[in-house]
Amino acid sequence: MRIAVTGSIATDHLMVYPGRFADQLIEGQLDKVSLSFLADDLVVRRGGVAANIAFGLGRFGLAPILVGAVGADFSEYRAWLEEAGVDTGSVLVSRTRHTARFVCTTDVDQNQIATFYAGAMSEARELELAPIAERAGGLDLVVIAPNDPAAMVRHTEECRALGLPFAADPSQQLARLGREEARQLVEGATYLFTNAYESALLLQLSGWSQEEILARVGTWITTHGADGVVIAGAGTEPITVPAVPTGRGQDPTGVGDGFRAGFLAGLSLGWELPRAARLGCALATRVLETVGTQEYSATAEELLASIGETPVGAR
Repeated sequence: MRIAVTGSIATDHLMVYPGRFADQLIEGQLDKVSLSFLADDLVVRRGGVAANIAFGLGRFGLAPILVGAVGADFSEYRAWLEEAGVDTGSVLVSRTRHTARFVCTTDVDQNQIATFYAGAMSEARELELAPIAERAGGLDLVVIAPNDPAAMVRHTEECRALGLPFAADPSQQLARLGREEARQLVEGATYLFTNAYESALLLQLSGWSQEEILARVGTWITTHGADGVVIAGAGTEPITVPAVPTGRGQDPTGVGDGFRAGFLAGLSLGWELPRAARLGCALATRVLETVGTQEYSATAEELLASIGETPVGAR
């Protein structure tokens, strides 16, 4: 199964401040804030939704095609992804902007001050899917993950025009979309991914009922954290797949991306939807148990074994 994953590619710069931000805020002076915090620690982690999903697929030996825009500072990250089995040949490198970046400082009370720099991600709207599909010898599925909103709309329209099956994963970008954009991203999707909150937001934004959305997509997969996953389709009873429990939760960042990678890997193995969702839940739990979205060390064989499956067709 040849999968192209479009969406964000970013790095996270995470710092820790040993004091309290509140102690530096002076009442009556908040309209002229000019502060600097001396951080004790800095961790740089690879991220971005598309990169996270592609990384997971690469670990299953599926050679996913990553589609997104980055800066000239991407070389080290590119090497990391290619080592994991990701095809980065369709990544656009900006001539003027840096790779998207999330810079966040956390104090002792877990308060955060953060800035997200979209950077090169804004150029993702320039990417065309037709040449990518031709280079790959065809595409079986295009994942449209959170990205520059104009890029998401363009890729969705291209999929419909080219007859390419696509998975809609609007996720955190839903808050940036209007009604027509939300509808455009959903209409005709083979798979629709949301979490529980996003599903409610999508219903509100689109103005469609759940039945109306199900009439427009093939399968709607909704993640519910520790309560598992619900798989719904028009005219069928929803199926609930339980989460894989853990007592070692570390960091929830990227858990949803891990689920998507595992689920799509299951589909690539020819599995039915509930079975594929079980694999998605297994990978999501492994990401939860690890600090960092791409730092887990589980092999495909280990993940399959964790849900009682024989590692046939995976490396």
